[in-house]
Amino acid sequence: MNPSPSVQRVILITGAARGIGAATAKTVAAADTRMVLHARADSPELQQAVAACRERGAHCVTAFGDLADTGTAAALRDVALNSYGRLDALVANAGFADRKRIGELNTQDWSRSIDALLGGFFQLVTACKDALQQAPAGRVVAVSSFVAHVYRLGESGFPASAAAKAGIEALVKSLAVQLAQSGATVNAVAPGYVQKSDPNKSAIDPAAWAAALERIPMQRLGQPQEIANVIGFLLSPAASYVTGQVWHIDGGLTL
Repeated sequence: MNPSPSVQRVILITGAARGIGAATAKTVAAADTRMVLHARADSPELQQAVAACRERGAHCVTAFGDLADTGTAAALRDVALNSYGRLDALVANAGFADRKRIGELNTQDWSRSIDALLGGFFQLVTACKDALQQAPAGRVVAVSSFVAHVYRLGESGFPASAAAKAGIEALVKSLAVQLAQSGATVNAVAPGYVQKSDPNKSAIDPAAWAAALERIPMQRLGQPQEIANVIGFLLSPAASYVTGQVWHIDGGLTL
């Protein structure tokens, strides 16, 4: 299917069912936008995100799969190309946090984080590189985390996640150089502590959330929409000369 002349961009967002992914989808949804919204599996939350994007005029399709599995990234790319004829932007948001410390982590835990987070992003950009390079204004935004930057006592409990996210940021910079001559930009955002819509899905217990507030200069948690606003900017024409950067959105946590 070829996109109509009125289509300005086709965006693939992974982990779009809730939180930052869902907020980003709603933020960039518009009548001239076509979207592929990904999740590991279908859910009421994903369908709510789809409905919200459609209300804003966007055309949406869904795609499913575990990004740790070989072939999922290429399948997501193919959904975009087969549905809309091109791919202009990728938001790599899917992920999770593992709070186990060194000595508690086993090799299975380590591999899960590296394969799903770092490996998943590597497979995504490998699969989508050519399409993004051919786009009029290709965009990649990866969602990293403060855990790759903050190692004070109390914030050092995510070694596997930190290693994976730091690796993602390194790939962002490498790909930014590789795609620069095509005009495509590649950036990352590194959120701090972000309010969860479902506290039961958080890797941090309520006491740790309360303690975190004491270490955030702005004395509050971030909201998914605040992260989505920056991602929306990085996807926009206004960010055409911004590439290879990591944007910290954390209320001052990394100061």
